[in-house]
Order: sequence, then C-alpha cells, then structure tokens
Amino acid sequence: MACVLEAPLRMSVLSEVTASSRHYVDRLFDLDPQKVLQGVIDMKNAVIGNNKQKANLIVLGAVPRLLYLLQQETSSTELRTECAVVLGSLAMGTENNVKSLLDCHIIPALLQGLLSPDLKFIEACLRCLRTIFISPVTPEDLLYTDATVISHLMALLSRSRYTQEYICQIFSHCCKGPDHQTILYNHGAVQNIAHLLVSTSYKVRMQALKCFSVLAFENPQVSMTLVNVSVDGELLPQIFVKMLQRDKPIEMQLTSAKCLTSMCRAGAIRTDDPCIVLKTLPCLVRMCSKDRLLEERVEGAETLAYLIETDVELQRMASITDHLIVMLADYFKYPSSVSAITDIKRLDHDLKHAHELRQAAFKLYASLGANDEDIRKKIIETENMMDRIVNGLSESSIKVRLAAVRCLHSLSRSVQQLRTSFQDHAVWKPLMKVLQNAPNEILVVASSTLCNLLLEFSPSKEPILESGAIELLCSLTQSENLALRVNGIWALMNMAFQAEQKIKSDILRGLSTEQLFQLLSDSDVNVLMKTLGLLRNLLSTRPHIDHIMSTHGKQIMQAVTLILEGEHNIEVKEQTLCILANIADGTTAKELIMTNDDILQKIKYYMSHSNAKLQLAAMFCISNLIWNEEEGSQERQDKLRDMGVVDILHKLSQSSDPNLCDK
Repeated sequence: MACVLEAPLRMSVLSEVTASSRHYVDRLFDLDPQKVLQGVIDMKNAVIGNNKQKANLIVLGAVPRLLYLLQQETSSTELRTECAVVLGSLAMGTENNVKSLLDCHIIPALLQGLLSPDLKFIEACLRCLRTIFISPVTPEDLLYTDATVISHLMALLSRSRYTQEYICQIFSHCCKGPDHQTILYNHGAVQNIAHLLVSTSYKVRMQALKCFSVLAFENPQVSMTLVNVSVDGELLPQIFVKMLQRDKPIEMQLTSAKCLTSMCRAGAIRTDDPCIVLKTLPCLVRMCSKDRLLEERVEGAETLAYLIETDVELQRMASITDHLIVMLADYFKYPSSVSAITDIKRLDHDLKHAHELRQAAFKLYASLGANDEDIRKKIIETENMMDRIVNGLSESSIKVRLAAVRCLHSLSRSVQQLRTSFQDHAVWKPLMKVLQNAPNEILVVASSTLCNLLLEFSPSKEPILESGAIELLCSLTQSENLALRVNGIWALMNMAFQAEQKIKSDILRGLSTEQLFQLLSDSDVNVLMKTLGLLRNLLSTRPHIDHIMSTHGKQIMQAVTLILEGEHNIEVKEQTLCILANIADGTTAKELIMTNDDILQKIKYYMSHSNAKLQLAAMFCISNLIWNEEEGSQERQDKLRDMGVVDILHKLSQSSDPNLCDK
C-alpha cells in the first residue's frame, strides 16, 4: 500500500513548494507598499540557506520585480534596502543563480543604487555587488565599463567599515592583469587603501592586504610606489612584515608574504633585504609543512617558487630551510589512506584538489633547481622523484603537466643528471610523447628540455633521434610562435653538433632549402643566430663540408651573401664569416668561394673592418684558403695576392690587437 502512495505524495510536496514560492512573488505586486515590504522581508527569511527556494523564486520571475522596486524613486529606502539584501542572498546560491541575475542587468542597477545618500542602502548594494563579483561566472570588465564607477567607489571607501571591506573585496577580485592594475592605480588605489591596513576591523585589514597583493603582482610601478608609502609613520613593508608574524592568522601571513614577494620580484626590495631573507622566505617555507591546509600549502609553495625563481642565493637559502626538499615530497602522498582528516567534507575536497599540490611541488622544485648543481642532486635523490616527474608528464591536468615539464627542464640543465638519472629513467620517451600534441605553453618548455637532452654528451641523444625527432623539430621551426621556432632550430643545432653525415643530411632534407631561407630572413635575431649556428655545425669536418656543399652549395652561398649584405649586427656577421671559414676548410668546397668574386671581395672588405672580431673571422677564411699542404694552394695564393690581400695582411701585422697581429 505504501508503494502506491509514494508517488502522489512526492508530487504534492513539489507543487506545494512551487505554490508557496508563487505566493512570495505575488506579494511583490501588491498595491499596498507596506504589504510589499513585508513580502520582501518574508522572502528574505525564506531564502536564507535554501538553494531550492532561491532557484524557484528566480524561475518564477522574482528578480526583475525586485530590481524594479530597487530602482523606483517612489520605493521607500527600507524597501529598496531589503530588495538589495534578497538579491544578495539569491546571488549566494549557485552559479546559475548569478547568471540569471546578470542576465537581468543587476550590476548597472546596483551601481546606480550607490549614488543614493542612504548609507544602509549603499552597504546592501555593495554587499550584493561583492557577492556577484566574486563569482567565477561574472566578467571582471563589468566593473570598468563606466569610468566614473571606480572614482565613486574610491570616494565611498571613507563611509564605513562595511563599505571598506566590500569595496576592497570587489577590487581584489576584479583586478586581473596590468590594465586593471593601471586603472585602479591611476584612481589613487594605493593612497586610498593604505590606511585601511591599520583599521580596527580584521576583515577590512585583510581585504586591503589582498588588494595590495593583486595590485603589486608583476607590477613594478605599483611595487615601487608601495615601498615609499607610510601609514602612521610606518612604511608599508614594515607593516607587511608585522602581518607575517607567527601569531597572525595564516591567511594574513600568506597574503603579506605575497605582497613582499611581488615587491621583491619587481626590484622594489632587494633580494638580500632582511625582510625577504629573515621574514618572507621562512614564512613561505612554514606554509609548506604538512600540518597546513591543502590550499595554504599550495599557495605557500607557488609564492615561494615565484620569490626564488631568478635568485640563486634565495634558492640556496630555501633549500636548507626546514628540510624543504624532503618536505615537498609529502605533496605527492596527499591525502593518504591513513590521512588524519576526520572531516569527510574536507577529505572529499582535498581528494578533488590533490593535483594542485603536485603542481605546486613541481613548480617549487623547478625554481629550487634552476641554478645550483648540488640542489638539483638533492631533488633528484628525493624518493621516487624521477618517477613522479615521469608520471606528472602524463597527468590529465594540463597545469600539472606544465609544472612537471618545467621541473624536468630545470633539472635537465645538469650535465651530471643528463648522464645518469635522465638515462636510467628514459625520460626522453614521455617527453617525446608530450611533444606530439600539447598546447603551446607546454610545447615551449618541453622543446627547451629537448634542446638539453640533445647536447652531445647526453646519452638520450641517440634514442631521441631514432624516435623521429628531426621531423618533429623541423615542424616546430615553422611555428607562428617565436619561442617554438627558436627551440626547434636550437635543438636541431645541438643535434647537428659532431653528428654523423646521415643525421646532417636528414636535417637538411627535413628542413628544405626554402625553410632554411625563411629562417635566415626571420625578423628575430635569436632565430637567425641559431640557424647560423645550425649551418656552422652542419658544415664541420671535411668530408661532411664537401658532401653538403656538393648538394646544397649554391643555396648556402646565396644565403651567406644575403646576410653579409644585409643590415645585421656584429654577432650575426661574425657567425656568417665563420661559416665561410668552415666552407674554406673543405677540400672541394673551397672552390665555391674561390670562383665567387663577390664573396672574395666581401672577405677582403671585412679584413679591413673597424671591428676586430669581424677582421679575425675574415682572416680565418683567408688562412683556410691558402693552406700550403693542400692541392691548388699556389693558384689560390696568387689570386688573393692579385686582389691586394697581402697588403692588408702587412697592415694588420702592425695592429695593436695581439690576436690580429698573430693571425
């Protein structure tokens, strides 16, 4: 019997909920303003903490009516305030709720409300705006569409501790990137927010601090300004240091460490300043310990990685603070089956976010190992480290993959590790797999790592070649992305160094003459230099020089002429003359120079150049052309003598430069 009754019972409950919700919406249309006000208050009490009720009211059309009442001049201030409160409560539900509110153009209505003289109404509008802007579905740019909004918000900062808290929170959530930072900075954000760091309200202090952490991030202009601002006779860096102390809440310690980190990276605070070395760095290392919450450990490690990324002394200091390298290994074991987490909700959250810990650990290891060989050794000797990196390369999360590749790249700068650990774990296999199809940001770091694995002393060079690397690298040289073009050609240059003839021929075939010319006329000097480096490596050892020049001589000579005639810097021309010197070292290849009067005149011109490097390079060419032991040397010497080369040599033998003189 119970089974038969169950379905109708459920239906009636559902229609009851909808009916009761309908009754709330109907009351908003009552002709008696007092009844409307009571209806809004009852609605406010009904939606608190009740997501289902919120969704029902949105579906039944409560939002347009509430916004209408909020904007009506004839509505009492109390009614308008209560409408703002209900809308704020609806915004606290799901992301879909926020989308519905945005579709009804809630933001312009609330911003308009801020022009009211009534403080309670302003606070209610700001609270609702805060809730909407902190939602990930709200575009930050909505705050910046009207230029007067920011200056009005700055003016409202002085009204109450609530306006201070909500406005700072809106700013810190809507400040994404340099354009937003500049707008806020130009509207006096630093001066208007600085004094809030000493507010009696913890929430205000905290939101002001968060504001500065996003304003200063990667922004030298803001950072340089912050250093010199003082509040109640105390400079901001000193205030931030006080907020770092162990007795302060963790969120405050972390956020002030982020402010100081940004200021340090922007050059506003020196890396050897005690506030960095003795306060910020130890605080961030503390955040990495396993008794901290997952998000604190993630933020601590990522901020520390950023702080020490470019400074070897800070890297050394961090590596010996609180056994950091070993402590980071715990990031890969979390949460473990024996986790001390008794809160099921917390455990569920941490399982979903455990990949963020792995990403943060890889980032920090990459920064720690960026320069120091001993630190790299310690990292690699940490339990299962290479296996963890290899696993990281194939994780589903793109952020973890990128961080793992970065870590690998950092460690691949070590000659010792390339010869040992990298070989033992066949790291090149997963790396080649990553390179097959990955977004550009991963490709850039992965191809940089491949450049290191292709150095002549790396045992991985052979197997990488066998796995089709030439084709892959040649395709990178055609990329629109500059960094990928540079890395592609750089890796080919490393591959060609002291390589056998077959590999060199494969590279030339893979690149094609057309692509080679394309790279030699690239607007980026890095691409040009690496391409010349590749040509120089291809044209080394006599049999190789003669073989390559017999098949590609005409095109290579054309390219050399092109560069020597072009508007290029000294380094580019020097590298080009060195290529000519290599060609001159060939047995049959040197004839391509001797029969080309244009090239001979260019060599002669560079012998008398004002730059000693170019003079030396030109003389290498001459020296290789006139070598006595080689067949035909007499004829070559006679031709060069007739051109006036001997006179230039006499002049150079009197040079004040000892290198030129000797040569």
